[in-house]
Amino acid sequence: MACENNRLLLSAYFDGELDLVRSLEIEEHAKSCPDCAAELERQRSLRTALRSGGLYQAAPNSLRERVAAAVGAKSSESISPAQGSATKAAIIHVPARRWTAFEWIGIAAGIAIVLFLGIKSISDRQSARRGDLLAEEMVASHLRSLQPGHLYDVESTDQHTVKPWFDGKLDFSPPVRDLAAQGYPLAGGRLDYVGSRAVAALVYQRRKHIINVFVWPEGPDDTPLAQAAQKQETHDGYNLIEWRQGDMRLCAVSDVGVDDLKQFVQLLQQRQ
Repeated sequence: MACENNRLLLSAYFDGELDLVRSLEIEEHAKSCPDCAAELERQRSLRTALRSGGLYQAAPNSLRERVAAAVGAKSSESISPAQGSATKAAIIHVPARRWTAFEWIGIAAGIAIVLFLGIKSISDRQSARRGDLLAEEMVASHLRSLQPGHLYDVESTDQHTVKPWFDGKLDFSPPVRDLAAQGYPLAGGRLDYVGSRAVAALVYQRRKHIINVFVWPEGPDDTPLAQAAQKQETHDGYNLIEWRQGDMRLCAVSDVGVDDLKQFVQLLQQRQ
């Protein structure tokens, strides 16, 4: 390398900023170049001098006294001795603020409101999640029922045959209606399990489509729903409409169009 270039790299070499190969080149060059070797020695001497304690000089006592006197004079000009004593006393003897009973009540009420809102938010999220899981289970049950041999436990278009079949198998009596005249004939029923509980599954038809109506007594874990109000949603391409009627919860699941499913639910509600 040219000597001029090496001189530019001497500081970087001295500070340990070069890679191993370049550092070895600088060292070899310094062995044969008196100018670069002298520059390296000058930088070593400078660093040694900077690190030595000879540069530190303690302030003389006279300087300390002058600074202390100047600071004291400035303080005495802005605050008189009497004011200084009064200020010091005021700082020392300021009493701690006492909270009144009404303030403590307000603080407690604020904490209670925050806790209530937090618990309610968690409860709402858990309730929504339970609702989603229940809908997913009903869609899964609907799909299982479409497999050969799984659709009915009792196959009949007669509501007076299907309804009594559930007696003794469930601890409730599901409402069963035939809507053949309206285009939704009853096809049968079966026992099913949704949300870790036994439910009645009523099977209806709409042309070539199957409609499963799951029925169970309303429980504390069910999403609050007003009487006859409908909750409509879609999961994996299947439509669900859930409603509350009396002390029962019902949910219709099918791949029929939403309008047909709404009409079917309205007919069931009218006939109850």
